[in-house]
Amino acid sequence: MPEKDKKKKVDAVELSDATEKRIDQLPEHAQHIFKEAHASALKQYENPKKRRGGAKEDVEEVAHKVAWAAVKKEYKKKGDEWVKK
Repeated sequence: MPEKDKKKKVDAVELSDATEKRIDQLPEHAQHIFKEAHASALKQYENPKKRRGGAKEDVEEVAHKVAWAAVKKEYKKKGDEWVKK
């Protein structure tokens, strides 16, 4: 799949308004990391058997945790700003 098409697919991830508002404060690259990780986790943990909490844990919640962990691997919060490590 061409990189251009991949980017469109990642940007098409539907996030809640609250999440969108929070990630809007991230640098553009970090937003891309978040959206890509979130989309991947939604697919990977769709089956409740693959989640640590099983059916008790919502796939959206798991995807959210995975996405923030991915961002925090490359960025850290310094004051009110997110900066590359």
